[in-house]
Amino acid sequence: MYKNLHKWAERYFLSPNIFETLLAFLLYPLGLIYSLIIKLKFLLRHEISHDIPVISVGNLTLGGSGKTPLSIAILNEFSGGFVVLRGYKRKSKGLILVAKHGEILADVNLSGDEAMEYAKNVKNANVIVSENRSTAILKAKELGAKYVLLDDGFGKFHIKKLNILIRPKPEPKFKFCIPAGAYRYPHSFYRYADFIACEGLTHFRKSHIQNQTKKMVLVTAIANPSRLNEHLKICIAHEFYPDHYDFKRQELVEILNKYDATSLLVTQKDLVKIEKFNLPISLIKLKTTLSPEFKELIKTKIL
Repeated sequence: MYKNLHKWAERYFLSPNIFETLLAFLLYPLGLIYSLIIKLKFLLRHEISHDIPVISVGNLTLGGSGKTPLSIAILNEFSGGFVVLRGYKRKSKGLILVAKHGEILADVNLSGDEAMEYAKNVKNANVIVSENRSTAILKAKELGAKYVLLDDGFGKFHIKKLNILIRPKPEPKFKFCIPAGAYRYPHSFYRYADFIACEGLTHFRKSHIQNQTKKMVLVTAIANPSRLNEHLKICIAHEFYPDHYDFKRQELVEILNKYDATSLLVTQKDLVKIEKFNLPISLIKLKTTLSPEFKELIKTKIL
């Protein structure tokens, strides 16, 4: 069911047919109201400086655009940073120090999958999850952070920061806000970015398969699984789940048995939730690098 829903949503946002186009225009007034609320919130903002460099990596649209891999690349390029994020779908509340100087201090249930992905893929990782980003920034500062990186922090209009916005590829067909379109912030808000990042121009990613086997099934719970389409040709099947899905061991065993598979091909975000199951795993290892222009921008901000 989710697989069919995802395919429909992807078509609706990227290449709608005539009926979906009509639906988008019918919903446009609701999207316009939503857009006006966001614009009012932005205009009424009062920016607060936390006296420490703060960088936000975000996007304007729904779905995955590669924020986490890009943020990991920045944190690995420039040492001394703390990453702050909400910890979506974590089974905890409040501020939690997930990792400090590379030592992991919480499990994935308390941290959430994205926070644990940072903890395991950033050198000497410093990771904080908190619903209140300002409180987390102050905690990072107290712990000696040189700078703070906000994962998906563009909408925190009250925080003074360097705003990096990722422009997705491909872009949605219509520049409408939800529910009419894929934009959660008005398309015009690109003007408020300090830097617009675009994969293939400002940063580059390469992937390879670790522990590749003959009969792999691609299993993933990321926001935009179409980003993994390049790997489908080496898999015998694929199973897509909702973003941040909490996998159960038995359902993964059933997938292995269903396809007579030799391993499950997963992303690093998926791995942090299923490595405890001791199942045959193949891993998509992703490395993102920054252009010289991008590096210089961040360097001037944090030094």
